[in-house]
Amino acid sequence: MSYIIQLTMSMLDGIKYTVGLFGITLLLSMPIGLILCFVRSGKNKVLSSVVGAYVWLMRGTPLLLQLYFFCYGLTFLPFVGQYLVMGRFQSACVAFVLNYAAYFCEIFRGGMLSVDTGQFEAAKVLGFSKWQANIRIIIPQMLKVSLPPISNESITLVKDTALVTAIGITEILYFAKSAVNRDVNVSAYIVAAAFFLALTYALTALFKYLENKFSF
Repeated sequence: MSYIIQLTMSMLDGIKYTVGLFGITLLLSMPIGLILCFVRSGKNKVLSSVVGAYVWLMRGTPLLLQLYFFCYGLTFLPFVGQYLVMGRFQSACVAFVLNYAAYFCEIFRGGMLSVDTGQFEAAKVLGFSKWQANIRIIIPQMLKVSLPPISNESITLVKDTALVTAIGITEILYFAKSAVNRDVNVSAYIVAAAFFLALTYALTALFKYLENKFSF
């Protein structure tokens, strides 16, 4: 039991990176994804195509590869590489935000497509500007429909944070792997799994509450 407590205390040092990366990614990628959704759904075909290509690129390549690129690959870019050097955690944040923004863009776009086109026409008849219609009518309905996939994506994000151990960030899995290699005992993996299960349980409960609250 004392060994398990020791493992738990050591992993608490890594949870700040796990929770921090999760929070930063969710806080930034959702509004960016919402903006990208409106751009992709807009009438400007050039911008829509650019966003479409971005979404295709970020969803079509592994997140781990993107982590490697932003952590190690930027320095090799000609002319600008020397100005784009970032720390490992900052690189991870950039990779995660850009990756998840692409996924949230598609989630929001699906939610927007589910809104009846008559809502736009009704807003126009009532004298709402396009901006007012989006803020007061379209976005609330879109978010309501998008809550379940946002919940799934958020839970996936918690688990994906473990990928940053590949670039040397000392998050939960990093400590678990170090303990297993040091002590030749897999108990550390069980403790790490308990941490992730606790986080995903909390998120599941939160989104279930939100879905019940907005199910009207």
